[in-house]
Amino acid sequence: MKPIEFLGQNIIFAKDQPEYQPLPAQRTEDGVVLTFWELTPEERLEVFNEGKLYIRQLTFNRPLQPIMPTVQKDLP
Repeated sequence: MKPIEFLGQNIIFAKDQPEYQPLPAQRTEDGVVLTFWELTPEERLEVFNEGKLYIRQLTFNRPLQPIMPTVQKDLP
């Protein structure tokens, strides 16, 4: 799975941090960050067959930020 660029993105997180993969995103004034990910064919089959997805977050021992996995770009 890899983050990919998309129409409407306005920032790339970790662009100058070689230890991380650059993360294209759309960040709104009210603090919502949207990213777009492309799954490999194997990952697509795994999600299709199992209907489950793990999400790993690096918190660096700081409070966990709220997340909202979705299959839609437009948020309410």
